[in-house]
Amino acid sequence: MMAENIRQEIWLDYVADSLEETEAAEPLDNYRAVKADAIIDDKMIREYFSGNFYPYAERINLKEYYQQKLWLQVELVKLHNWVQENGLRVMIIFEGRDAAGKGSTIKRFMEHLNPRWARVVALEKPTEEERGQWYFQRYVKELPSRGEIVFFDRSWYNRAGVERVMGFCSETEYQDFLQQVPVFEQLLVSSGIHLVKFYMSVSRNEQARRFHERETNPLKQWKLSPVDLAAQLRWDEYTVAKKRLFEATNTEAAPWNIVKSEDKMRGRLETMRFTLNHFDYPEKDQQLVPGHDPLIISPVSVLLDRRGKFHMEE
Repeated sequence: MMAENIRQEIWLDYVADSLEETEAAEPLDNYRAVKADAIIDDKMIREYFSGNFYPYAERINLKEYYQQKLWLQVELVKLHNWVQENGLRVMIIFEGRDAAGKGSTIKRFMEHLNPRWARVVALEKPTEEERGQWYFQRYVKELPSRGEIVFFDRSWYNRAGVERVMGFCSETEYQDFLQQVPVFEQLLVSSGIHLVKFYMSVSRNEQARRFHERETNPLKQWKLSPVDLAAQLRWDEYTVAKKRLFEATNTEAAPWNIVKSEDKMRGRLETMRFTLNHFDYPEKDQQLVPGHDPLIISPVSVLLDRRGKFHMEE
């Protein structure tokens, strides 16, 4: 009873401080029902991801979200303690379209972790000095040390996304990047770094809704930049860049995982579950950390055809 009361009080505290309360009631435009007797296999996963269908009619209930998040965060603390005690190096990359929920997801990962052994990297545009360096150089100094988890809110994949679409890099620089990044990531993994890559996916309508929210919410206006405003106008160009990104950089050593973040809160929970299940840490509560929802998170390898081509509308 006492534990239940504590959980209720924590939930109420979260709600009082939350910006998420207004998000819970917004409709989802791309819902497609999952039949009760359906078998969720690779074919069905490809259908839902390639067609950009969402398997839930409504966003997750706010109270359910906070209760699940709390206990998943307890598991994240266990994971973090294990990483620290064993001197492991963990790096988690979050990429995706603007307003897809990268930063807010990282915030919930970090909420109860020891800040001495966990940090967020969100680099500004390169300085003149950095532009004269090897492209990966400014990222190398941000790699995790022993016992550390580092979250990248965007990463070197800026070159294959915003730099490519907005013309901030040359064609030669872009092609060189696509050839070099699989080798670079193989070296990271071979050195002992645990590398997890997430791509946060969001529909065009949902992105537009979030941009509007940023324009009207004084607590979120700082998130809106000229590059963000160009995202809707250049939607198709970003789609082409994303497809090429997956085809060139999804490797066995460093695979991509797509997160449907149409409902940001549900996406956060499933991203936490996926991460927790990626590691075999002690005292894991298997009841709290079941397998992730395969219609919310899918490895890119499932979505590539026999020629290695990626097919997904967004």
